[in-house]
Amino acid sequence: MATSYFLLAVFLALVSSQAIASDPSPLQDFCVVDKDSPVKVNGFVCKDPMRVNADDFFKAAELDKPRNTKGKVGSNVTLINVMQLAGLNTLGISLARIDYAPLGENPPHTHPRATEILTVLEGTLYVGFVTSNPNNTLFAKVLHKGDVFVFPKGLIHFQFNPIHDKPAVALAALSSQNPGVITIANAVFGSKPPISDDVLSKAFQVEKGTIDWLQAQFWENNHY
Repeated sequence: MATSYFLLAVFLALVSSQAIASDPSPLQDFCVVDKDSPVKVNGFVCKDPMRVNADDFFKAAELDKPRNTKGKVGSNVTLINVMQLAGLNTLGISLARIDYAPLGENPPHTHPRATEILTVLEGTLYVGFVTSNPNNTLFAKVLHKGDVFVFPKGLIHFQFNPIHDKPAVALAALSSQNPGVITIANAVFGSKPPISDDVLSKAFQVEKGTIDWLQAQFWENNHY
């Protein structure tokens, strides 16, 4: 009986730890990335605090400039995560500027490790996210300058500039030092090696020729 109680306690502890899992929480004032360390951990090893300086928490004039939006999807995401700003390590946050050409979009994608909150700096955006199975409900709004919208962690979402003659700009904050991004079309049709067209033709209920055509396209990355 004692063993059963012990195993139950261990199971509940594991379940509870997974239920509240998130980016590593800081146990000290900061944990600046030590890029020279050969040690691999979930996150990054801390630099010796005696070698830390203000530049570890600083990124000069990165998000004030318009970006090139001439690609296929007409958007450009400039992400400041732990890879660009070492001081973000263990702090559970990152930032992105998103530029949209007229009729440009940030295509349907997910962030596997982060919730996103977005505000429009200039222009107009049609944004939305889709809930998980079985309902797959779309929640969408048209946003104008100053409006704010939140995309829950892990759910497929998008932003689209519906104006044909004016660009748009948004600023997004994400609840992870390294939120990750999975652009749906890129992952499904641009994987390397390709997913079998038998699998995809059945999944999308289309002919294999359609899948072959989609897989032959250049699936552009708009995240920089």
